[in-house]
Amino acid sequence: MSKTIKNAFDHGKAFIAFITAGDPDLESTKRFILEMERAGADLIEIGIPFSDPIAEGIVIQEADIRALKAGTTTDRIFDMVAELRKETDMPLAFMGYLNPVFYYGYDRFFSRCRDVGVSGVIIPDLPYEEKGECSKVAASYGVDVVSLVAPTSKERIRTIASEAEGFLYVVSSMGVTGMRSEITTDIASMMHEIREASDVPAAIGFGINTPEQAAEMARLADGVIVGSAIVKIAAQYGAEAAPHIYEYVKKMKDAIRGL
Repeated sequence: MSKTIKNAFDHGKAFIAFITAGDPDLESTKRFILEMERAGADLIEIGIPFSDPIAEGIVIQEADIRALKAGTTTDRIFDMVAELRKETDMPLAFMGYLNPVFYYGYDRFFSRCRDVGVSGVIIPDLPYEEKGECSKVAASYGVDVVSLVAPTSKERIRTIASEAEGFLYVVSSMGVTGMRSEITTDIASMMHEIREASDVPAAIGFGINTPEQAAEMARLADGVIVGSAIVKIAAQYGAEAAPHIYEYVKKMKDAIRGL
């Protein structure tokens, strides 16, 4: 049986890695995920490529375009995960936009998540107020719909945190995903509000790309999320990226061990 999202936080601070499915191809994606697990990643977010990823910076936008041009579809991603499950039981989550999930059909999508062992989904353009339209279906298949809180959430932080499932995705910076030289948001205040309302694990993402940033954010939360930096390595090395991704993820995971 596959591990759940919460299992990612069983052994200290969690390192959560994101990779775009199908960039450069799905066989490479599968190989990258296994290398990230070997390097110490605790949870992998598998990005479902979309033509209009409004929360993403240029690195992930371009990865989505490459993946779609390579013929990546939601069905093929599910098939890849089914193959992956022959080699690992590590926690997996999908990250994608509401449009592909809606058109795939909530019942069909979440039942397939259950069947292949994807225990969570992150939908950045799903407003908290409308989460119920798919979370009820997801829950019936044992899939968590992960909520996001951003610096703009303010008085809504406690409300969102109180109903969080799996883990809470704490958005560190305004704007889109991408690597940042520094993170200036008052994350400590956000985490205080979250802790007042919930004991669900909270992980910080958006902008983290150096071991120093990872350690700084991990001291405040239960884990860190890194995406664009990994996707950039995949873009640079293509199908030969696996060892480079391994080295990067190991370095980042090592930075938060024991915190």
